[in-house]
Parts: sequence; structure tokens; C-alpha cells
Amino acid sequence: MYTKVNSMMVQGIDGLFISVETDVSAGLPEFSMVGYLSSEVREARERVRISLKNSGFALPPRRITVNLSPADLRKEGTSFDLAVALGILASYGHLPEQCLRRLAVIGELGLDGGVRPVPGVLSMVGAAKEAGVSGCIVPKENEAEGALVEEMAVAGVENLPEAVRLLQTPGAWQERIREPVWTPEDRPNYGEDFSEVNGQIALKRAAEVAAAGMHNLLMIGPPGSGKTMVARRIPTILPELTRKESLEVSKIYSVCGLLPPDRPLKTERPFRAPHHTASYQSLVGGGRVPKPGELSLANRGVLFLDELPEFPKVSLEVLRQPLEDRAVRISRVQGSYLFPADCMVVAAMNPCRCGYYPDRSRCQCGEAEVKRYLRRISRPLLDRMDLCVEAPAIGFEAVRAEGENETSAQIRSRVREAWERQRHRLRDAGIDCNAQMTGRHVKTYCRLDEQEESMMAHIFEKLGLSARAYYRILKVARTIADLDGEDKIMERHLGEALGYRGLEQRFWG
Repeated sequence: MYTKVNSMMVQGIDGLFISVETDVSAGLPEFSMVGYLSSEVREARERVRISLKNSGFALPPRRITVNLSPADLRKEGTSFDLAVALGILASYGHLPEQCLRRLAVIGELGLDGGVRPVPGVLSMVGAAKEAGVSGCIVPKENEAEGALVEEMAVAGVENLPEAVRLLQTPGAWQERIREPVWTPEDRPNYGEDFSEVNGQIALKRAAEVAAAGMHNLLMIGPPGSGKTMVARRIPTILPELTRKESLEVSKIYSVCGLLPPDRPLKTERPFRAPHHTASYQSLVGGGRVPKPGELSLANRGVLFLDELPEFPKVSLEVLRQPLEDRAVRISRVQGSYLFPADCMVVAAMNPCRCGYYPDRSRCQCGEAEVKRYLRRISRPLLDRMDLCVEAPAIGFEAVRAEGENETSAQIRSRVREAWERQRHRLRDAGIDCNAQMTGRHVKTYCRLDEQEESMMAHIFEKLGLSARAYYRILKVARTIADLDGEDKIMERHLGEALGYRGLEQRFWG
């Protein structure tokens, strides 16, 4: 008897629809699986066979053939086990085939018949909805995650017999439908606040400007000057994620298996801080079966690169294109993968190996050694950092100061207002913030009056700016104007934006 069961798999961060076709016929007892399968999918044959036996299903020996279609697409993962088992049971007559036609079945089987969680359920259930499927059977631990997809019936099961009973019992399906959850209690609590940062007024102002436009930020200063402290608090001044953004972030974390079962919806802005020994594949994604890297895990949030010159040169240079495109494109023989990377990159570094240059009372590095250290950061990568700001050493008085500092909530209110102005202005361009503007957008939304145009022409020639640096100065000036509530970019806005490039000229010339 022939049976067809719908299942899903993940390719990149997207779900793909897979048909599991099962045929049970007379002949020599055999269990074969075909359809361009990876090793873990081929091993499903033994997992399913023993799981059926240990779940109490006595099946007469027959010739069992399972095909995963389309046959020209390589099947990866363990999400097909439950679909294969239910297809076999339907082919043997233990389940009516009609109950499986409008459903998608996802889950890995243990030898005891238990249904184990799999990564990427959010992507798979979303793709199943787009394919016209009315409901999904998923592992119990993935039920809350799958239920985030609106207008989709999702039922979680703990073992194979429970899945069979669910399909055999009329009305049981409707009782298992869960409503998507989005409540104020899900709002993030970061546990850190800008009020804890004493001194560093200029550094905090630069962080506010960067957050207001989602601009990349480079901080240079000696050890212990508060660079990491400021970086870790930047997510606290970013506006809350919208539901659409939360689902986008959760989808990436789901594919990577990083969503906790009790909180399947990411409501806080991501903050990723990889160690400087990280490989370029871990930063941008990749592997034999490409997976998202740190850039994508920081999507809609902050990627913090501490000790920037200590990263391998290849790891830094591979960031250049994703920082420009805000996406990672990986090509393999089996296909191309697109991972979102719309994040704010915050980097911190010392000005020399010992960290104290140009304070010659403490720095013993020679001029040539300082230059070699700084040259680890290439000019093309520097051009992609919108703001470059110094974090000077903190004195004793600033450390011990007990005056009240601005809280993250106060700064966030200004940042949120700037975001609203940007979204209103850029609504027809299909982008959300100033950092996303291309050269075409800059010419449209960052027009300068004659006086400001003359100022920029003089600065362009004097500093020898690249076209990329010129556009980034205009985008930062536009953000500063948004923080001031101004419709036009004025000289003071350009002056502040240019100040954030002065340190680059000072250290790198």
C-alpha cells in the first residue's frame, strides 16, 4: 500500500517541503530508503524499525520502500524520522491515510519510541504554512516554538504512540492547538545600565549616535578605560524588537539550536562577543552544510569584536562584504545560502601592543612597532566603521564620582525618537535606519545646502577621504540631525560627524 506524508527540512535558515513516500508490498522482507540521503537520514531506517518494535507495533515482514522527494535535493538532518514511522504505519493500515494529507510531521525518534526535539522547527512550521499545510506534529519540546507561527495548528507529542493516538482520535487535534504568545512580560531585562558608567562623556555620546542609526563603532583606548563596559550596554539603549524582528531573530537561533524550550521567542536584542581566536567560518557562517555565523546571530543587535587587531587577518577581511551588504552569501555545489547580517558592529582595540600609546610615560613600544600593530586593521575595514572614537584613561575622581549618570532608559527614549524619524523618512525606500542607506539613498535623503556642501568639499580634499568614507560621514551627520530633531543637516552635525573620523586620521594617517 502506498502512503504519502508531508515533512520538512532546513536549508540555510529556511524550511523546505519534503514528501515522504512509503510503499509496503509483498516480497522478501527489506527496508530501503532512497532520495539522495545524507548518512544521518539513511540511519533513520534503524531508528524507525527499532522504535516501532519498542512502541508495541507488531508489523508483518514485508518489503518497505521509503522515498524522500524531490530526489535531486540532498536531505540532511533527523527531522524525517517521525514522518517515516507514521507513513509505514499508514501503509500497514494502522492509520487512515486521510488524516495525514493536510499535516506536516517533524521529529527525531529515539529507540524507545520517544520523539526528540530538532533544530529549525520555527522555520519549518513557517514554510509548511506557506505550502498550504493546515497543521504540524512536532516534538513536545518544540511545541511552543512552532506555535509562534500564527494561524497554524501545532501539536507536540512526546512519543510515537501518542502521535498515533492523536491522529486516530476525532477532535483531539483541535484540543492541542496553541495560540502564539506575545505579552509585555516578554520584554527584555538586560541587568546592565548606562548609569553605571562614570566619565567617558564623549564615548557615551558616540554610543548614542551609533545606536540611533545602527552605525558601526570603533573604540580605541588603553586597557580598563571602559570600552567593553560601554559596548555591553549598547543593547540597553536600542528600541525593543518588534514582533516581526523577534520572529526573524528567533528563526536564526532556532536553526542553530539555541532557543530554550521555555522561552522560544527572542525578545531581547542579540549581543554576540566572539573570542578573537574565532575562525572566519564561525564569524560569517559556513561549513560543509552552511550554518549561520556570529554576524547572523547578532542580526538586529550588536556584534562586539573586542581586541580587534588580535583577530586573524582573514577573519577581519572576510567581514568587509557582509558589513557593506548587511547579509552573508555562501555558495556551495548544492546551492546558495543567504544569511541576514543586519547588525551593528562594535569593535574595541588598544592603540598598541602594550595598550598605552601615545602615553610615553607608560608605553615602551617603538614607532615602527606601533605602526605594525595598527596596520593589522586595513583601510577598507576602517572605512566601514562609521564612528571611530577614543576612550581615554579614567582618572580616580571619575571612578569615585557618585553623581547621577543618565540611565539607559533616558538615552533609549532619544534613540527611539530618532528611529521613528528615520522610519518615517525612509518608509518609501524599503529600509529602516540611516546605516542601511546606499549611495542612492544618501543623495536623496542627505542633501546639503550650499554652505555645508562647501564645507564637505574642503574636508574631502584636505583629508583625502574615500567615497565610502564621505557617504558614511553624511549618514552619521543625518543621524545626529535626527537626534536633534532637525530636518536639515547643518554644519554642527557635519562637524560632529567629522570628529568621529579624526581619530582614524590621527592613528592611521
